[in-house]
Amino acid sequence: MKPVKVGICGLGTVGSGTFNVLTRNANSIAARTGRPIIVEQIGARRDNPASDTSTTQMTRDIFDVARNPDVDILVELIGGYDVAKELILTAIEHGKHVVTANKALIAEHGNEIFQAAREKNVVVAYEAAVAGGIPVIKCLREGLSGNQINWLAGIINGTGNFILTEMGDKNRPFEEVLSEAQALGYAEADPTFDVEGIDACHKLTIMAAIAFGIPLNFERAYTEGISRVTPADIQYAEELGYRIKHLGIARQADEGVELRVHPTLIPASRPLANINGVLNSVVINADAVGETMMVGPGAGAEPTASSVVADIMDIARALEAPQTTPNPLGFVENALKSTPVLPIGETLSANYLRIHADDHPGVMNAITQILSDHGINIDAITQKAIRESDGFADIVILTQTIKESTLDKAINKIEGLIDIQAPITRIRVETMA
Repeated sequence: MKPVKVGICGLGTVGSGTFNVLTRNANSIAARTGRPIIVEQIGARRDNPASDTSTTQMTRDIFDVARNPDVDILVELIGGYDVAKELILTAIEHGKHVVTANKALIAEHGNEIFQAAREKNVVVAYEAAVAGGIPVIKCLREGLSGNQINWLAGIINGTGNFILTEMGDKNRPFEEVLSEAQALGYAEADPTFDVEGIDACHKLTIMAAIAFGIPLNFERAYTEGISRVTPADIQYAEELGYRIKHLGIARQADEGVELRVHPTLIPASRPLANINGVLNSVVINADAVGETMMVGPGAGAEPTASSVVADIMDIARALEAPQTTPNPLGFVENALKSTPVLPIGETLSANYLRIHADDHPGVMNAITQILSDHGINIDAITQKAIRESDGFADIVILTQTIKESTLDKAINKIEGLIDIQAPITRIRVETMA
């Protein structure tokens, strides 16, 4: 049968991995798709010694690939925003299907890109944009498509998970572990996207859109990083029976959809609490299937390439049976709901508070009185040993579920006490129920 011809733009870590998987597994891929898939052209600024491209057509201008009439599927692996967006829109304009691993571009400009693809009746596939080698997009869009999704939660940034794991296991400060993560290649020289939750929020935005049938809403999501978490917080959480993970959480609520990324205490007995190192994991709770959990590598050359190649193969199969192109979010056109995303102040959760306080009589009573005045019940409270360095002690409180904006008011009152050293550390608690 006529081969499907692929053009790869970007020959970095994932680009070279994709090329290698396509060429190494060419026979089994053809057996599964019913037709050969070949790399027709590669657009890259430089060669990559990890891939033997000596018999493949190369160009230094990636837009040559987008305009090449022999290319059926353009694979965008250059990353970034402006150039990548222009490249994808150019490919769509030329009637090409697109596969991308660019979560930032999909999360922030996917609505526009998907509309352009619908108008040209081509496919935009992006499995590799979320959780690397874990097929979570296919799970949500296909495997669980008959379910109503109640909520999903995930460790979806391996760098942040590595840092929190090392801080907890070895009692190391954040800055020290971050430097190691950069040396190991887990974190970029500018680690903001990873440690401040932006990368995770891109991925959560995409998953939530598929799960709940809503447009991509990155700009409305709440994002908080891990830079304020200390080894002491991790230790105190363990003593309370919890572990701290950096989670992306999306939940259906009566008033709208919760869409938030932040450090979270989860019970140590939950499987998600025991996902360590650079692994990713996503838990999905749905009405028919109940709860499912996926674990695997969230990055890397061939794990991510595995998802890229799976998308290429899906498109190759579809080329044999032309039909109306589905919405890339898994819903028919015009079926997406304009469900509001709740502001973080309107969400409900229990909370962990660490309050650094001078060891004076009446301090504990003043704190608990403020919480009581705001209708906040306490599940646990303890005072830790006084620090010799400053004469202050940590008071650790676990609250019951309360509206975020109400707790904010109470925290502001407590921080105004003369014996309290601001800011108070607050970490939300999720039981995953």
